[in-house]
Amino acid sequence: MSFPTIRLSAAALAAAALCACGGGATLPALPTTSALRGECEALAGFRLADTTLTSATAAQGTVVNGVALPAHCVVQGRMNPRTGVDGKAYYIGFEMRLPKTWNGRFAFQGGGGNDGVVRAAIGALAGNEASSAALQTSALAKGYAVVTTDAGHQVTDASFGLDPQARIDHAYASYDKVTVAAKALIGQAYGRGPDRSYFVGCSGGGRQALLFPQRFPDYFDGVAANAPAIKVAKEASVASTWNVLTYTAIAPRDAGGRPVLSRAFSSQDLALVSDAVVRQCDALDGAADGIIGVNPSACGFDPAVLQCTGAKNDACLSGDQVAALKKDFGGPKDSAGRSLYASWPWDSGIKGADWRNWRLGTSTTATPNARNYTLIATDAMPKEFFTPPAPAFDIFTFNFDTDPARMDAYAAIYHTTSTDVGAFRGRGGKMLIVHGTSDPIFSANDSIDYYQRLEAAQGGGAATRDFARLYLVPGMNHCSASGGPATDVYDALTPLADWVEQGIAPDRIVARAAATAPWPGRTRPLCPYPQVARYNGSGSLEDASSFACR
Repeated sequence: MSFPTIRLSAAALAAAALCACGGGATLPALPTTSALRGECEALAGFRLADTTLTSATAAQGTVVNGVALPAHCVVQGRMNPRTGVDGKAYYIGFEMRLPKTWNGRFAFQGGGGNDGVVRAAIGALAGNEASSAALQTSALAKGYAVVTTDAGHQVTDASFGLDPQARIDHAYASYDKVTVAAKALIGQAYGRGPDRSYFVGCSGGGRQALLFPQRFPDYFDGVAANAPAIKVAKEASVASTWNVLTYTAIAPRDAGGRPVLSRAFSSQDLALVSDAVVRQCDALDGAADGIIGVNPSACGFDPAVLQCTGAKNDACLSGDQVAALKKDFGGPKDSAGRSLYASWPWDSGIKGADWRNWRLGTSTTATPNARNYTLIATDAMPKEFFTPPAPAFDIFTFNFDTDPARMDAYAAIYHTTSTDVGAFRGRGGKMLIVHGTSDPIFSANDSIDYYQRLEAAQGGGAATRDFARLYLVPGMNHCSASGGPATDVYDALTPLADWVEQGIAPDRIVARAAATAPWPGRTRPLCPYPQVARYNGSGSLEDASSFACR
């Protein structure tokens, strides 16, 4: 059987997106199942404006990123091809996977980093592929139709920032266009639009999740923003610059007098800090279990307690190391002491592999491989996103008084800091924000700040919890299942859908520790801020049922 050919104008596509967005009073109370109307290969003939499509069948049991998938169609597309002002070719690439038996739901899987690649559209449940592999399932495996995009450019470094339209596409425009196209494809494939629509992303994908309630409130019924890069276009990039310069300044030198960034702190040094934080703050939640289950402001740790009284040794930190930690964790500041980004929580995850990978790296030479260094010094912000761009800028000359202003123009279109989400809230939209308190690239304190501002704008704590909730994950590094000492394997999509469709507010989300954690398989409840998981006083410390959100 072939699909009938349907030609839709741009206006019709927009109308299809709006009528299929979910959340309105005319939609069914719960999604209903539909079967694919024709053969996958016929979807390549569907007409979308300025778009080319290819399509193919994926058999039952196909494994992608460690997850077995149902029989489905794979549709790949290129939208709006053009030549940029830099002379390079651009288009908006996307992939959509449509299950043969569809549950009536649509999921947009967010990207991350600089994007530039089309990831497999399987629908990671917590925003990144590692989480779906750890959970051994995905939105597609649950019957969702799923889409991903490269965000309008085809490089993974930040060179696309030299083209103004590519900046706009990456900031927001590509997600608008791909959402509209995906819903039109769903209508073609199943004969109707989605009953409910969700966006799930982590890091850059978490930022993308938040842009929909702020910019496109009619497109999705629920969004899950994990470790969101809320201020990456300016403040968080300034913070990355700050920590690289701070640790480089104290790093031991090689034979040629060049700093070796990774040696600013040994793994033993970081474990020393982590253990000291645990000793001071662990039992505040009622259980001495290696998990600091308190809000960050409750753990008033000072690394000065670890400072050596004599020569540096494995049991203490040098004065330079203590000063560097205080400077980094306090957040970047200008010469007048004004804060340029949030501070960072003191938490056990400073000894996590992902924390080292971002802040210090593992290179034993004077050529650093820390991810923050790579992002700011070689292939990404802030220099390509200065206005005007300055690709040759030397990050080691960054002026914290004057250079942040060079990032304002891009931040204005890229940031997702707005609390003006009344239209999204008014149509029943729900927001989940999840952030690890040991995230080394985007501070959990910044997500706390956003949520507190959201409360102030939306009528207070109780009113805000009716549609938006923040969950902190103690010990978790960047995104879920990332290597910190944490219960960081969790499903954000299922509780979000239950909240939207059944009115079951997620009073707790049960997460478990990955196989690489100190306590494999341990479970804990993630609690809506400002509640925390407190031990009941009895029961196994390995079981979430022994803890209550209070």
